[in-house]
Amino acid sequence: MEAAPVYFSFSISLSKMVFLQTLFLLILSLDFHGVAASCSNGKCKLLDECSTNKDCAAGLYCFSCSFGFSGSRCIRSSVSNPFKLLNNSLPFNSYAYLTTHNSYAIDNEPSHTPFPRITFSNQEDSVTEQLNGARALMLDAYDFDGDVWFCHSFGGICFEITAFSAAIDTMREIETFLSMNPTEIVTLILEDYVQAPNGLTKVFNESGLLNYWFPVSEMPRNGEDWPLISDMVAKNHRLIVFTSMASKQETEGIAYQWNYMVENQYGNGGMYSGLCSNRVESAPLNDKNKSLVFINYFPTLPNNYEACEQNSAELMNMLQTCYHKAGNRWANFLAVDFYKRSNGGGAFQATDMVNGKHLCGCDDIHTCLPNSTSRACTAMRSNGRKFFIYEK
Repeated sequence: MEAAPVYFSFSISLSKMVFLQTLFLLILSLDFHGVAASCSNGKCKLLDECSTNKDCAAGLYCFSCSFGFSGSRCIRSSVSNPFKLLNNSLPFNSYAYLTTHNSYAIDNEPSHTPFPRITFSNQEDSVTEQLNGARALMLDAYDFDGDVWFCHSFGGICFEITAFSAAIDTMREIETFLSMNPTEIVTLILEDYVQAPNGLTKVFNESGLLNYWFPVSEMPRNGEDWPLISDMVAKNHRLIVFTSMASKQETEGIAYQWNYMVENQYGNGGMYSGLCSNRVESAPLNDKNKSLVFINYFPTLPNNYEACEQNSAELMNMLQTCYHKAGNRWANFLAVDFYKRSNGGGAFQATDMVNGKHLCGCDDIHTCLPNSTSRACTAMRSNGRKFFIYEK
């Protein structure tokens, strides 16, 4: 049984904890007249009222979520980096990584075909911007126009009106990020429909991403731990790629996803409160022969209006539910649509919570003892930072 954090003298359910945190934040943001104190020029804190992004402090942006508050308030726009905040000396599977679902399906992305695009989007930021906080990308790869493209599809076929971008362009963005951030690791989850022989290998080679490749031969099987983050960085094995096509592991050296992870149901079927079951392709969530746990929380049809509610307390509650269904294992990947939308901390707070559970058994990574791998929490760090969790 997991030890209770030393700074709590009572137990509290996760949903109540999230509610109390949000209530506390709202109280902090109000003066005695019930109106948020005026602030601007980067001085507004979490859940302070704001007019523009420039009003908000670093790590925050100005946003309106009618499900959580009236008007516009400063909410989180970045995740805490566990490697820098605590340590990078644990196995890859001992951390949680914010994941963007359909990372390529970007709102207002111009069409790159002769036809206007007629399909839905799942994100609002460029892939480069997503990598400011996310460390895993979900990408749907297809044969299209004599190349590999990222695309929505009808009947498994990419059309001009559903194509977003050539894969090489996105891969070059990822290569630039890895080149400029030599201690960071990125994971790609490919829903793979590419039939061209070595089609994906060609893209990885031309983009320069093979220079960061984590080889299949070093991936653990039978539930063993992954290599230490520090060792992966030292070897420059900083790009992990999974494919949904089993044959690619043999033909192109791309890891077959279901050999290494379990994953819950995606779409509406994965959003029922209190329920968490595996998707059809995955082994049962409690199969500990797979050392990575992947949790989806997004609707079948993306809804940017409701995303701020879905990415907040609902997401936190689902992570708790899936923890038990996965044999008391916390998620390694948290996949959402419109990743920055929330009513306060959102997917960033959820990732901090799971990293706290992974690294020290605490409710937030900011309550873990610095540079420690012990399962101990500190009330001082909690009181000093827990409610201002946009800080890195």
